[in-house]
Amino acid sequence: MITVAAAAAARRAIPRRSVARAFSSSAARLDALLFIEHRDGKINPGTLSALTAAQKVDGKVVGLVTGNEADVGPVLEEAKKLPLTSLLVSRSPSYAHHPPSTLAPLLSDLLSSRSNLTHLFAAHTAVGKNVLPRAAALLDKSIIPDIIAVEEGGEVFTRPIYAGNAVATVKSSEDKKVVTVRGTAFDAAKPGDAAVEVEDVAPVEAEDHAPHVSSSLTTSSRPDLASASKVVSGGRALKSAENFNKYLDPLADALGAAVGASRAAVDAGYADNSLQVGQTGKIVAPELYIAIGISGAIQHLAGMKESKLIVAVNKDPEAPIFQVADVGLVADLYEAVPQLTEKLNA
Repeated sequence: MITVAAAAAARRAIPRRSVARAFSSSAARLDALLFIEHRDGKINPGTLSALTAAQKVDGKVVGLVTGNEADVGPVLEEAKKLPLTSLLVSRSPSYAHHPPSTLAPLLSDLLSSRSNLTHLFAAHTAVGKNVLPRAAALLDKSIIPDIIAVEEGGEVFTRPIYAGNAVATVKSSEDKKVVTVRGTAFDAAKPGDAAVEVEDVAPVEAEDHAPHVSSSLTTSSRPDLASASKVVSGGRALKSAENFNKYLDPLADALGAAVGASRAAVDAGYADNSLQVGQTGKIVAPELYIAIGISGAIQHLAGMKESKLIVAVNKDPEAPIFQVADVGLVADLYEAVPQLTEKLNA
């Protein structure tokens, strides 16, 4: 008969083998690929804001420059100085003018073939809105558009919905996340002194179903509307294209501001479509936004209500624009605007 004490003593006498288990102290890498949009050898300002958003992912940021040989050269020199971990470049005439039919397969291939790339970022511009949804479809993933915040290391995103009247918080569990970034929601990334390493990437063969034919650009000596620090916008109350130019242009010149317009003014033919501010136009957030004769429709407010200082001039004291304005002047614009311009030029 074996007693309990004897059994315990026997167990202590048995030599024990120690087993060492190795655990990784580092989490899986969540690197972001940034599509660098450019035109005429210069990087789009919205891309610099998208880079700031991409830096909030728990990992590194890899840049991608595409285009033909002539376009890529000067863009690479600028991109090398950005706070990127590395820089990919794919040279091909089929990538000139950012065609979605050829770019989307390249972006999809890069995310599929490189396991460390878990996020794809681009600016929420006409190009970004055209290319990234196609890339997401090829990856069989969702598109998370027009974000204004990144949280939890790139797992949670905030984006406005219903013309900016509500904000949605989106948490994605997909292994590949495709995101476009509202440029006015993030500060532009600053270039540094060190140059990053450049890696050439072979183009992906794809047919361009909508080849570029020509471009017709509206040129202006004024600042670009999308990135201007001051904006003067006019609405339907200006009554004609002649009045639009007569009253807004001198005020904008006195301030060194860009000129914008409400959708009503554009639809009425007072201003070019490229000047439209709003949900279906450009989203701006300047230091100073002056709304002249604009009532303040929801779709217009969605494009400018993030401005730092909003000044409204309207003869209707009940106009919705006064609800978001920091400074409001109830007056006839045909009297107030010339007086304001005169004061500024004095």
